[in-house]
Amino acid sequence: MSAPPPRVVIADDQALVRTGFGMILAADGIDVVAEAADGEQAVAAVERTRPDLVLMDVRMPVLDGLEATRRILSGGLVPEPPRVLILTTYDLDRYVYAALAAGASGFLLKDVTPEHLVAAVRMVRAGDALLAPAITRRLVERFVSRAEHTTALHRDLAVLTPRETEVLQALGTGLSNAELAARFGIGEATVKTHVARILAKLRLRDRAQAVVVAYETGLITPRSQES
Repeated sequence: MSAPPPRVVIADDQALVRTGFGMILAADGIDVVAEAADGEQAVAAVERTRPDLVLMDVRMPVLDGLEATRRILSGGLVPEPPRVLILTTYDLDRYVYAALAAGASGFLLKDVTPEHLVAAVRMVRAGDALLAPAITRRLVERFVSRAEHTTALHRDLAVLTPRETEVLQALGTGLSNAELAARFGIGEATVKTHVARILAKLRLRDRAQAVVVAYETGLITPRSQES
């Protein structure tokens, strides 16, 4: 029996963006259960419709997407918070990094192709994170050492085994499960077990937050990424 289609809320202050994305998703059988023109409407829509995923713009009136993301993912709004996929016009938007730290599962540029949009929604709904390694690296290089992002995910990596630490370091560079398996000479099932244990031990929501922790703890640095 196939899984039901994802249920999505689209939050953006531009009506054309909401309409366009909604049409693209609906054409692929994805159910758009609500639209929101600002962060407060997005929070209310999540509480009302209990979606699987929110496409969240960053810069919106009344309440911005970052604070809306925090409220949605805090655990107090709905029993099972949805995944949040950040929409941004700029791949180096300083708010995107903070959104990832707050629990967002990745981000998309607004000029994304229809095919990529649909694939991203389905990927994130399935529990994966959407982080292009090159963009992630540039984001972290620019913002991880600054105090301007308000959310930090510092964790004590001593709780990890040596192999789990190695996997976290590699995961932080944006490698997929298949690439991790090839690097360490293990099966993908074993990789998934390592990743699950890392997330549980460090109390992280998903791989996106693991990337943030890998940089914030110094496990990965911009210099090590270049080597």
